[in-house]
Amino acid sequence: MSALCLTHEEIVEVTLKHRYSAQLRVLRALGLEAKPRPDGTVLVDRAVYEEWVRGGARKQRKTQEKTEPIWN
Repeated sequence: MSALCLTHEEIVEVTLKHRYSAQLRVLRALGLEAKPRPDGTVLVDRAVYEEWVRGGARKQRKTQEKTEPIWN
């Protein structure tokens, strides 16, 4: 187990995907920050993942501001 980032096996366990592009797509859809390495493998910071598991790193949805027309 790597102390800094998730192992390939852990990423496969989280995403249920073996292709790197599919792993990136799933991780980003889950709201996890994932980056491709130069060799194509996926990098996920272990601390970010553990925070996400605890529910602290959820993506904040942008709320659309309610606007009214200006009638002047």
